Amino acid sequence: MNAQVAPTAAVLIIGDEILSGRTRDTNLNTLARFLAALGIDLMEARTVGDRQNQIVQALNALRSAHDYVFTTGGIGPTHDDITADAVGAAFGVAVREHPEALAILERRYGPGEFNAARRRMARIPEGGGLIANPVTDAPGFQIGNVFVMAGVPRIMEAMLQDVAPRLRTGAVVHARTIRVVGVGEGAIADILRAAADARRDLSFGSYPFGFGSDGEVGTQLVIRGRNGAEVDAAEHDLSQELRSSGIEIAVG
Repeated sequence: MNAQVAPTAAVLIIGDEILSGRTRDTNLNTLARFLAALGIDLMEARTVGDRQNQIVQALNALRSAHDYVFTTGGIGPTHDDITADAVGAAFGVAVREHPEALAILERRYGPGEFNAARRRMARIPEGGGLIANPVTDAPGFQIGNVFVMAGVPRIMEAMLQDVAPRLRTGAVVHARTIRVVGVGEGAIADILRAAADARRDLSFGSYPFGFGSDGEVGTQLVIRGRNGAEVDAAEHDLSQELRSSGIEIAVG
């Protein structure tokens, strides 16, 4: 499938808690689905800890290689929330209190509650603009092609409402799945390869299943492409070829 017809994106997940296994990341899956619906190809994802040099190195590599980069994590009020400073270092700009962010946070907290720790969440790199946070108000920010968002899944997902209108979209990818039962990938590899060779503008993938207690084994064949008619035709032809080879296709 030709990735050049669509914008590309990368995700940078930040946090020691992810690398240690204390927290299970779900933001990558949310972002992948969000971007797919906009016709933006998610090309890679990286996870780094709360270390500025790692964040800077990864961010600079990703933002130079892709149209968009989305980061999650490290923009809260505690000492280990260093993402804003790392992004500033990556772009070579100072990190200062943003007047609008400061006003948002001052309205959020009552008298005596807006302490120095919470004030840290108003700091963003110079030249950055805010990303609205309808859950807790503490904003994320955008600078260049980088979107910096919270690590808490509910907050990150809510921030995407403000991000979506800023993105250049592409043609949405269509996908069809053929589920074959009773055979593994090896039995259908040649058929799948021939189908892929015949339609090089499409993507063909195989994903085995059935290693659980129910005993059913098989393979899911997934066809993806931006031309829905071509994807449908490929599904029809591949299904016919599988059946003519005596391979059972599950219905429903």
